[in-house]
Amino acid sequence: MLKPLLLLQSLFFCLFNVVFVGGRLIGGGLSAEENPFTPKASLVRYWNKEISADKSLRSEFLISKASPLNAVDSATFAKLAAQNSLPTRLPDFCSAANLFCFPDLTPSLEKHDDNVKFSVYDQKNFTSYGNARAAGADSFKTYSKGNNGAFDSFRRYSRNAAGHEDKFTVYGERGNVDEKDFNSYGTFAAGGAGDFTNYQNDVNDPMSRFTAYSDGGTGRSQTFKTYTHDANAGNGQSFTSYSKKGNTSPNEFSSYGDSSNVIGSDFKNYGEEENAAKDTFTSYASGGNVPLNNFKNYGESVNAANDSFTNYGGDGGNVPQNNFKSYGVSGNDAVDTFANYRDKANVGDDSFSGYAKDSNAGTVKFTNYGQSYNPGSESFTGYGKGSEGHKISFKTYTPNSTFKDYAKNGVAFAKYNVSTIGDGKTVNKWIEPGKFFRESTLKEGTVIPMPDIKDKMPKRSFLPRSIVSKLPFSTSKLAEVKTIFHAGDNSSMEKIISDAVTECERPPSAGETKRCVGSAEDMIDFATSVLGRSVVLRTTENVAGSKQKVVIGKVNGINGGKLTKAVSCHQSLYPYLLYYCHSVPKVRVYEADLLELNSKTKINHGIAICHIDTSSWSPTHGAFLALGSKPGRIEVCHWIFENDMNWAIAD
Repeated sequence: MLKPLLLLQSLFFCLFNVVFVGGRLIGGGLSAEENPFTPKASLVRYWNKEISADKSLRSEFLISKASPLNAVDSATFAKLAAQNSLPTRLPDFCSAANLFCFPDLTPSLEKHDDNVKFSVYDQKNFTSYGNARAAGADSFKTYSKGNNGAFDSFRRYSRNAAGHEDKFTVYGERGNVDEKDFNSYGTFAAGGAGDFTNYQNDVNDPMSRFTAYSDGGTGRSQTFKTYTHDANAGNGQSFTSYSKKGNTSPNEFSSYGDSSNVIGSDFKNYGEEENAAKDTFTSYASGGNVPLNNFKNYGESVNAANDSFTNYGGDGGNVPQNNFKSYGVSGNDAVDTFANYRDKANVGDDSFSGYAKDSNAGTVKFTNYGQSYNPGSESFTGYGKGSEGHKISFKTYTPNSTFKDYAKNGVAFAKYNVSTIGDGKTVNKWIEPGKFFRESTLKEGTVIPMPDIKDKMPKRSFLPRSIVSKLPFSTSKLAEVKTIFHAGDNSSMEKIISDAVTECERPPSAGETKRCVGSAEDMIDFATSVLGRSVVLRTTENVAGSKQKVVIGKVNGINGGKLTKAVSCHQSLYPYLLYYCHSVPKVRVYEADLLELNSKTKINHGIAICHIDTSSWSPTHGAFLALGSKPGRIEVCHWIFENDMNWAIAD
C-alpha cells in the first residue's frame, strides 16, 4: 500500500493530466504556462524565491530560455539521465528539449540513380556512392544551405571511378556548425574532376575532412575555389593523406579561406609519394583573421612536384600562422614558389621545420615573402639539410628570421633583411568597426558604427536542473559525454564538447570569478553569490542597428556611472544552452538608447560594459589593434550582444 504522501502525490499528478490544451494533455484546467510541474513554472518559482516575487522585476528574457519540456517528459528524461540511458533516446530528447544535436546518419544512397542533380538537398549519407562509376557527373547545388548542425558523409564516394565529375556549388552556404566527411573520396579514380565552388561560404564553425581523398588517382584534378569564404571559427579543413601516390593529379586552391575568421587547415601527408604533382595555392587564406595552416609531411617522396603559393595568407590578413613540417622531404626535382606570400598582412608567424630535407635537385623561390605591415617572424630549422643540387633563393625577405641547422650550400639571399613595407601602422581590417570603443563614446548625440550583434549560435534552451545535474561535464568524463550526444571520434561535435568543457575548466584570470551554467537556476545562483539577491538582469533589447551607423540617445550609467560589480554571461557552443558567466574587477555598466541615423527615432536599447583595468590583457588583443594603445593604458568598452546577459546590483 502506498504511503499517504506518495498516494497524495500520485493522485495530484493524475489530476493534472486529464485535460487537453492545444492538443496536448496537461494539468487539469491549467494552461501550459501555469502547470506547476513544468521546468518553466519551476524556474518562475525559483526566481520569486531567490530574487523577487514582484512580477515587474522578473526577467522574462531569462524565463524564455527555460526548458520547453512538459512535466511528463521532464520526469522521464531525468530518470533516463540518472540511469545513464539518455543515448537510447537522444533524437527524442534533442527534439523535445530544444537541443543542438547532429542527426544520426541515414541509410546510404549507394544505389541511387546515376547522373542525379542534388539541388536543395541535405542531411544524407553518400557512403560508397558512385563506386566504379564510368563517366557522368553529379552536381550538388545549393546543398545543405543555411542548415543548423548539418552533417553529410561522402565516404568512399566515386571510388575506382573513371572519368567521373563531381561538382559542389554553393554547398553548405550560411550554415552553422557544418560538418562534411570525404574519407576515401575518389580513391583510385582515373580522370574526371572534383570541383568545390563557393563551398561552405559564410559558415559558422565549418569542418570538412578529406582523409585519403583521391589516393592513388590518375589524372584527376581537384579545384577548391572560393572555399570557406567569409567563414567563422571552426576546425576548418583536414587534408590527411590527400592525393597520396597520385599520378599527374593537379590540385588548385583559389581564394581558399579568403576573408575567413580563425579558420584552421591541416595538410598531413598531403601528396605523399605522388608523381608529377602540381598544386596551386592562389590567394589562399587571403585577408583572413588568425588563420592557422599546418603542412605536415606534405609532398614527401614526391617526384617532379611543382607547388605554387601566390598571395598566400596575405592581402590584409591578420596574424596568419603557417607551419611547414617535413614538407617535401626526400622529393625529387621539385619546384616550390612562394610569391607575395603573407604580403600586406599584419604580423604573422611561419615555421619551416625539416623542409626539403634529403631532397634531390629541388628549387625553392621566395619572392616578396612576408612583407607584412607589422613585422612577423620566420623560423627555419633543418631547412634543405642533406639535399643534393638544391637551389633556394630569398628575394626581398623579412628581417625577423632564424636559421638553425640550415643547408650551407645552394642558398642565395638577395636583398635580405630589408625593411618591411608600410610604416608599422596597425592593420585593423579584421577588427569589426564598433566592436570595441572608448568610454567617451557613450555620450548623447555621438554617431558610432554598430558591430554585428546578432546571435550566430544554434537556437537552444536550458535544461532543467533535475536533468543537467545528472549529466557528466568534465574533461575526465569526455568519453561519457560523447556517448550521450553520439559524438564520434574526431567529429565536430567531439570538438565542440571538448572545447566548451576545457574552457569552463580553465583557471580564472587575475581577479576573475567564473562559472559555466547549463540551467537558469545555476545562473541565478552564481549571479546572486557574487552580487547578492538585489540584482537586475539586462540584455541588449534587439539586433536593430547591427552593421550600421547609429546615434547614441539617452545614456544611463548603472550605479550612477561609478565602478560597480557585474556578472556577464556569454553563450558557449554546446548541445544544450550553456553560458560562461564571469565577474571581473573595475567595470562600469551603461544602458543607452540607440537611434536611427537619419530619423533619430529609437530603434534599440543597448547594454555596454567598460573594462577600466586592461593591464592583464594581451598586447595583441583585438581591442588594442582596433583602438591603438597598450594594456593598462586605456579602458575598453563593448556591447552585450544578442542573447548574452549582464547582471548588476539594483540601483
